[in-house]
Amino acid sequence: MSTAAATRTDRPGAVLADLLPAATASRARLRDVALVAGGAALTGLAAQIAVPVPGSPVPVTGQTFAALLVGASLGAGRGFLSLALYTLVGMAGVPWFAGGAGSASFGYVLGMLLAATVVGALARRGGDRGALRTAGTMVLGSLVIYAVGVPYLALAANLSAAEAVAAGLVPFLIGDALKAALAMGALPAAWKLAGRRD
Repeated sequence: MSTAAATRTDRPGAVLADLLPAATASRARLRDVALVAGGAALTGLAAQIAVPVPGSPVPVTGQTFAALLVGASLGAGRGFLSLALYTLVGMAGVPWFAGGAGSASFGYVLGMLLAATVVGALARRGGDRGALRTAGTMVLGSLVIYAVGVPYLALAANLSAAEAVAAGLVPFLIGDALKAALAMGALPAAWKLAGRRD
């Protein structure tokens, strides 16, 4: 890898989206708007992959994985805006929440908004550069989602804390491990590919 490539792909504070060229400030703004909108759309599309879980009002979906990838790829600021757009557009009536805005699973959407921000901040500190770092970043992001989603589920569905954990966390742990494994391969590989192209 050349010195220039190392400078672009290894500089502190960079996320994958920062590698997309923008020659002027106005083009950088347009790029960022497109990235924010694209991240919201990706999360909405991923939410359409929904598999019901017996005994739980919360389905297994692709939206949590998409939200974490959006945060890691775009960084904290753009990740937050992207998930905020996803949330607001869904609340306005676009049917891209897995359970709907008024459902007991809406707390997970709010958790994803916070998680994308946290994961984006960690990615700016190199949390998506190696397999183990990426796994830790994804696990922390998932914990943030559950920290908001499970209590919301308990309140919305009138469940005890133990019931909410059993219905809204335990059935999803294996899926979360698989998502973390996918991210462990995808994000560091994207950085290596970017380095080779420079």
